[in-house]
This record gives sequence, C-alpha cells and structure tokens, in this order.
Amino acid sequence: MLPRENRLRAPADFRTAFRTGVKGTSSHVLAHVAHTRESHAPRVGFVVSKAVGNAVVRNRVKRRARAWAAGQLKDLRTGDLLVIRALPAASDADYAALTRSLDRALRTARRRLRKRDEETTGISGAESGAGDRTEQSAGASDALR
Repeated sequence: MLPRENRLRAPADFRTAFRTGVKGTSSHVLAHVAHTRESHAPRVGFVVSKAVGNAVVRNRVKRRARAWAAGQLKDLRTGDLLVIRALPAASDADYAALTRSLDRALRTARRRLRKRDEETTGISGAESGAGDRTEQSAGASDALR
C-alpha cells in the first residue's frame, strides 16, 4: 500500500501531471510524469476507466499498479507527480506483464522529461542529478531478454 504522503488525490495535481508533464507509453499503460518545484514527497495516482473492465477487473489492475508503484517511490525525486493510466489491454495482463509494461512506460517518460529539462536549462541529466538508477539496471536486464 502507498503511504498517505505518496498518494495523488487532488484534481489539480492530476491536471498538473497531465498538462505540464510528459507521457511514456507501453502496451498496457500510460505514465504521465511531472516535476514540480514543491518540496512534497513524490506522489502517485491512478486512472482506470470503465473501458478496462468491470469493478473487479479495475480494482485488480489498480492493486497491481499500486504494488508496483510502492517499489518505485525510492527512485522518484522530491516534487515528482506520477499518474498511471491503465489501457483496456491491462485487464488481460498478468502481474509480470503489467510490471514490465509499467517499467517501460516510466522509463520512456523519464527519458522524455530529462530531455525536456536539458533543452530548457541547457544542463545534461548527469549534471542536474536527474540520473535514473532503475533505467540503467532495466536496460541491462532488457539486453538479456
């Protein structure tokens, strides 16, 4: 379960993530990541529409995504907002496939956010401290597949 300080609940925060953040895609989910200047703990929110399935299916997808997100909190920066939007294909995915898809979407979004930050500030990701530990290890595991 996500700690209270890491839950994204306010509609304004969801809007911020959607409008000012970047999007990473995969086969089962979309990840919207925004970095705010606020000094709050990283927050994670979920959007699972009725297109995904009935209530049982939607809640299963949310539970699995929450479990994955709890493990990702240590890799998110202070002030980060992450919104996971489940696609209808998520209803048929098992836990392993969903986590691979979540990892891929987050990796893509982080890469796009880092690129946008570099373009606006002129500072590379290594200089700004925006490095991604999981991206390096995930890249190595992807090479093994």
